[in-house]
Amino acid sequence: MNKVHPKKLLHSKWTAVSPFNKEKHFMVTSVEFDDDNNVIDCVVEAVMSKNEYHIAWRDLNNISQWRQGWK
Repeated sequence: MNKVHPKKLLHSKWTAVSPFNKEKHFMVTSVEFDDDNNVIDCVVEAVMSKNEYHIAWRDLNNISQWRQGWK
């Protein structure tokens, strides 16, 4: 399990375990919070193609999908 704190999510780097669209390395480029400081939106950007994807930030905790850092 990757330990991810919502406050340290922005600009964090991630590697997809199963690359999709030949995209493997990602960086969190946007995190939106509500009034209670809960994450309501998280956007990751592929490093090579610059494609952006909205994901559920808690998915980053799943080590079968994501690895912390670029590996």
